[in-house]
Amino acid sequence: MPELVYDGLLSVHIFAGMMTTDDLQQRWWNLEAQLVERFGKKPDLDAILYLIGMQEMQLFDENISKETKQDLMHVAVCTILLPSGYYQLTHRDEDGWPHFQQLKALPDMGLREQEDFLKDHVLLYFEQERFEAGNLTE
Repeated sequence: MPELVYDGLLSVHIFAGMMTTDDLQQRWWNLEAQLVERFGKKPDLDAILYLIGMQEMQLFDENISKETKQDLMHVAVCTILLPSGYYQLTHRDEDGWPHFQQLKALPDMGLREQEDFLKDHVLLYFEQERFEAGNLTE
C-alpha cells in the first residue's frame, strides 16, 4: 500500500517508487459539487469557512451577527490549520469558544497561493470526515 504524506502545501504526495501530484482544482470542484447538491448553490471559500466554523461550534442559528460570522470564520481557519501545526487549541472559554495559539508563522505567499493553501486545508478537513453536512441548516 502506498504511503500518503500530507505536506501542508497544496498537494498529497504518494511515495511508492514514484511521486504523483494531486490536482487541487479538481478536488475543489468535487467539493463544490457536493455542497451545491446539499445546499442548492455554489459556495465560495468564505462561505465554506463559515460552514466549518458553524460545524466546529455546533452553532446553527440563522440570526448570527456579522461579528459572530467573522469569529466563526476565524475558528474555521485555525481549525483547518491545526493538522499542519500552525495552531494548537489551548482552551475553550466559559461560552464554549475555542482559543488557539499560533505555533509557527504562515508561509509568505501571494493572494492566489494563500487561497490555494486554505483550499488545500479545507479539503483535508473534509477528507478527515470532520465535517457533518447533515447537521447544517439550509
